[in-house]
Amino acid sequence: MKIALIVQRYGTEIIGGSEYHCRLVAERLAARHDVEVLTTCARDYITWANEYPEGSDRVRGVTVRRFANERTRDIESFNEYSNWIFGNPHTDDDELEWLKQQGPWCPALIEHLERRHTTYDALIFFTYLYAPTVLGLRVDPRRSILVPTAHDEPAIRLGIYRDVFGAPAGMAYNTGVERAFLRARFRIAAAAEETVGCGVDLPARFAASARRPDPDEDPEAENDVLRTSAAAFRRRHRLYEPFVLYGGRIDPGKGCEELIEHFSAYAADRGDAVLALMGVKLMRIPDEPFIRFAGLLPEAERLEALQAATAVAVPSPYESLSLLALEAFAVGTPVLANARSEVVREHCQRSNAGLYYADRDEFVECLKVLIRNAELREALGRNGQAYVRANYEWDVILRKYDRLLDGVNAARPGRSRRSKSSGGAGRGRPRGSRKRSPVSRRG
Repeated sequence: MKIALIVQRYGTEIIGGSEYHCRLVAERLAARHDVEVLTTCARDYITWANEYPEGSDRVRGVTVRRFANERTRDIESFNEYSNWIFGNPHTDDDELEWLKQQGPWCPALIEHLERRHTTYDALIFFTYLYAPTVLGLRVDPRRSILVPTAHDEPAIRLGIYRDVFGAPAGMAYNTGVERAFLRARFRIAAAAEETVGCGVDLPARFAASARRPDPDEDPEAENDVLRTSAAAFRRRHRLYEPFVLYGGRIDPGKGCEELIEHFSAYAADRGDAVLALMGVKLMRIPDEPFIRFAGLLPEAERLEALQAATAVAVPSPYESLSLLALEAFAVGTPVLANARSEVVREHCQRSNAGLYYADRDEFVECLKVLIRNAELREALGRNGQAYVRANYEWDVILRKYDRLLDGVNAARPGRSRRSKSSGGAGRGRPRGSRKRSPVSRRG
């Protein structure tokens, strides 16, 4: 099949979120299909400035077509407009203006879809939130699959998104929690649905530790390799004490301010671990002796960090999957998660591979248990690896995508009783919303 994946940003430098999810899926699908990624020239989701060159590129074996954004985002003005629209009566045109201000605003990408959509067997859109998905789904909904990456947030209550969730022929949910949330809120009319998630992509030495044991292999030899790798990472970053790792955007919206506040309480209570922050810094980090900033690491070293950590913190209250948690499970490291994230809490419960906290005191007590009890950490680590093998190996994920693609193709006009949808189907203006809600924290 020829498949287009549509996402707002794409690149090896972009770690986390729907963009990273899209790249992992694109690279795996490209081994068995003719895959193109359609995206913008933006590298930064704050401004959406055009930083990548326009045109075709090859990124890790995948063809990527980039289109220039027509405008950049003024984040302060957008936040002010969001405060207003989430809390006041407004019109359809107000919502379209909000979508344009949110960005990325890339008419050239939509024009490409309008010209070329019939040359693809399927269009897979990653994340419901942004204009490339909202406008792109209107071009050929019967050929479209949505990977929503959705959670309960103010933006999802806008009327503009009712058509988004009702349009596509296929839905690829990340978790059962996400599926139940969306089906309760929207009328889902998809011909094919799967709870898919995303595979965990690990270098060979990490993948070996996460697969089923081979009786001809020496597990202790493999463990020695992993321990050596973890020790080397600790030496490079001068992490000689137990450490808790956070990886991803270092951003208040990802729960990082609260994580630092909770960890400060742990440190004040004579805690002897440190907090290592790995990723892009989008907020001020306090100058404290118990905080280390590792920055944005290469992919292989990032996985070494996950394996070297005593525990991995997952502080975001808003997650649709959490690849950070799954990658920690895969290398045998337990997680400490925010209980307000129903998705990550469910991962911990189903896997028995992590602890979760509802407030600062629970965070401190859970962290003390993890730091002090090596036997518990090892048991949680084994449970996490078993959970990933059963649910998030790539063979499992790709079989689900195959079923979804087959279902969408079988339901297309000419192959079922469904009526044919023209290239411009469903392009009516979005409906308005009158609901009040708090300000969204997503980019």
